[in-house]
Parts: sequence; C-alpha cells; structure tokens
Amino acid sequence: MTARVIVHPGVEDVSVQQVLEALADPARRSVVRTLAHAGADLSCGSFDLPVGRSTSSHHFSVLRAAGVLRQYYVGTTKMNTLRAEELERRFPGLLSAVVAAADAEARDAP
Repeated sequence: MTARVIVHPGVEDVSVQQVLEALADPARRSVVRTLAHAGADLSCGSFDLPVGRSTSSHHFSVLRAAGVLRQYYVGTTKMNTLRAEELERRFPGLLSAVVAAADAEARDAP
C-alpha cells in the first residue's frame, strides 16, 4: 500500500503576504492558536470550528498552502502540526505575535 503524500511548500517559498492572508480569517487563527497551545499534533476533527466539513477542509488547505501548518496521515486520520520553528526562522516574531493577538481576542470575547 502506498502512503498518501501531502505536498507542502518549502519555507523559503512562503511569502509574508501568503501567511498574513491565511491568518486573516478568524477560523484559521483559531486553528493556529489551538495548535500553538496543544503541545501535540492534532487531527482535523479535534478542532471546534463553527463551519461545515468542506469549509473546514478548505481552511486547513489554505493554512497548509501558506506554509503555516504541515499535515500528514496516521491511518485515515489527517494530522496537523504547526510549522512554528520554520516560520520563526523565516519571519521572526510573526507567529508568536499572531497567537498572542488571538489569545487576547479570545479573552476579550463576550
């Protein structure tokens, strides 16, 4: 049986524009925030997003294409890991600033 391969951009091919556009959506920021605090890789089904499955899949695809997360399969489950170290080297401080802002938004939410 052949392993499923998921294509990811090299971090050197990722632009700050792509990352910022991917993180402009609140649902995608929520995914990044959750992964940043999880301390472990999470399956797509682990996230409590207020959208349907196809929209959720689209959000993960956008984050992957922007180089924000890496996905891989464990059996039939698609797992997600934040590319934090790679993004920190490419864009120092960007991801931590976004996560801090998302944390503040979550604290201030009614």
